[in-house]
Amino acid sequence: MPVIMGTAGHIDHGKTTLVKALTGIDCDRLAEEKKRGITIELGFAFMDLAEDLRLGVVDVPGHERFVKNMVAGAAGIDFVLLVIAADEGIMPQTREHLEICTLLGISTGLVALTKVDMVDEEWLEMVTDDVSGYLGSTFLADAPIFPVSAHTGQGLDDLKAALVEFAGGFAPKRRSDLFRLPVDRVFTMKGHGTVVTGTLVSGAVKAGDDIMIYPQEFASKARTVQSHGEQSQQAEAGQRTAVNLLGLDVADVSRGDVVASPDALFPNTVWDVELTCLASSPRGLKHRTEVHFHHGTREVLARLYFLDRDKLEPGERALCQVVFPQPMVGMFGDRCVVRTFSPLRTVAGAHILRPEATMLRRRDSNFAENCEQLSTLISCSDEDRIRTQLMLAGPPGLQFAQLVVATNIESKTLERLLQVMGGKSEVCLFDKERRTFASGKIVDELTQAALSHLEAFHRKEPMKLGMSRGELASAWGRELPAKLVHFIVEKGLKSGLIVTEQDVLRLPQHRVSLASDTAKLKATLTDVYTTGELTPPNLKDVLAELDLNFKEAAPVYKLLQDEGIIVKLKEDMYVSAQAIAQLIADVRAYFQTNDEMGPTEFKTIAPVSRKFAIPLMEYLDKQRITIRVGDKRRLRG
Repeated sequence: MPVIMGTAGHIDHGKTTLVKALTGIDCDRLAEEKKRGITIELGFAFMDLAEDLRLGVVDVPGHERFVKNMVAGAAGIDFVLLVIAADEGIMPQTREHLEICTLLGISTGLVALTKVDMVDEEWLEMVTDDVSGYLGSTFLADAPIFPVSAHTGQGLDDLKAALVEFAGGFAPKRRSDLFRLPVDRVFTMKGHGTVVTGTLVSGAVKAGDDIMIYPQEFASKARTVQSHGEQSQQAEAGQRTAVNLLGLDVADVSRGDVVASPDALFPNTVWDVELTCLASSPRGLKHRTEVHFHHGTREVLARLYFLDRDKLEPGERALCQVVFPQPMVGMFGDRCVVRTFSPLRTVAGAHILRPEATMLRRRDSNFAENCEQLSTLISCSDEDRIRTQLMLAGPPGLQFAQLVVATNIESKTLERLLQVMGGKSEVCLFDKERRTFASGKIVDELTQAALSHLEAFHRKEPMKLGMSRGELASAWGRELPAKLVHFIVEKGLKSGLIVTEQDVLRLPQHRVSLASDTAKLKATLTDVYTTGELTPPNLKDVLAELDLNFKEAAPVYKLLQDEGIIVKLKEDMYVSAQAIAQLIADVRAYFQTNDEMGPTEFKTIAPVSRKFAIPLMEYLDKQRITIRVGDKRRLRG
């Protein structure tokens, strides 16, 4: 697996010179760097340690004014080569660079004690002891220290041998297979167009792949791919990579942008993070403090909002929301660096928990619950991370691509886990087209809420069989995704918690209940229309005899329709449903021996007056039994 080493250390301690001595590549490529004799921009080199092992090298500037460039370079490295000049020892940027590496999650490396040809043995021994003492409380406590001189070659063979052994047995932790290339350099090559370079932090890219530039979401294609300066069909995680972009100008891309697969990352202006303030910080960080925020190769201004305190003291850690002035893209587990304005120095590190967060307010009813869930994300199993991220996402849920970003789990592993958890109803795939998942717990809670809504509806409308799907969606589920409402209804129907009858939804225990006087009215109207068949009395006469207006009788009429006792032909005209069924059968029988039916023929089938004949024929048309052709009717189909 490809491995990237990054240098770190104070200005003029010989990082670039040492890299040139090891690799033969001069990383100072700018004229200004040559003129001033200091590294300003990131430099890149490589060395072949074995037949199948190429070590990429990122050389970073040591001057305090260029720490932001150093952070950009350190963002993609696997281990560090800390460079300390023997004639000066530990210096301010030695400390700051090492702190930055710690904050970025780099946990191993080597130490090179350079310029040993400029000091005597006694001084070298004293400096070595001083360095060992300082490193004792850092992740380099057990790192070997190599006294070297790039000018005389002293110790270089030992350092090279150590790099072969170290890098050969190194296994970088790269969980996600999502292709991500944070851009650290953009330039134009004559005849090729725009080229971006960076350290490929996860996934792989091939020539011809569709790609996207984030956060702008500019679509492009990888015209060609280079790895460590050589043309390649594919670049993999851990390699220094250059991609020739199709259809984009240099002005479209800048350092800090991320090249990734289309629709794989999700720009957002709020991140939930765990923030750790360095014990060496001269002061704490206050709520709403504005800072320099470094993620990948990007540096932006951001504001910190602590969730459970007003100030984060040195050495403490806390949940925090980071708010950006423009959208950013990140993944769960990404490491970030925080630097203050005055003095301009590194004071904290962040661990991304939710890159698609929304602003939390302490007065919100679910604030404490959300904070508790966030705190569990830091050290939990993959399954628990999926559960928690879906709970935090709420009813809208997360698409599969969003889950990849929210969990940083390799896609095949995530597919398998979702399948297993789906079988236990811990997650629910409610939108197959967009592959959107919701928490099983949230779906259960929403199912209970839907049942409660139906129960309340039955209490309010005891004479109605139930409510339509549309009514349930608009009344109860208007703020939920439409496909989630459909999923919950179907789940309720399959489990028997909801029953569908005559195109309405009801609870299985619900029965239409009538007060005694209403029950009497229902019986009376049933008798009137059953007896009247296709020619019942006029509606006004029926109601007048009962001393009612239609508004008072409307619920009973609706109930009689729901129960299939009467049929509404038009406004103020109802007939027996049983008589209508017989009429349809008679009409079908008529057309077995006839092609057309006029009003006269219809009256031989149903001996009714014109008052009823026309509405009845129009009803047959609406029910798609017949079709009107001129003055005649024909049988449909």
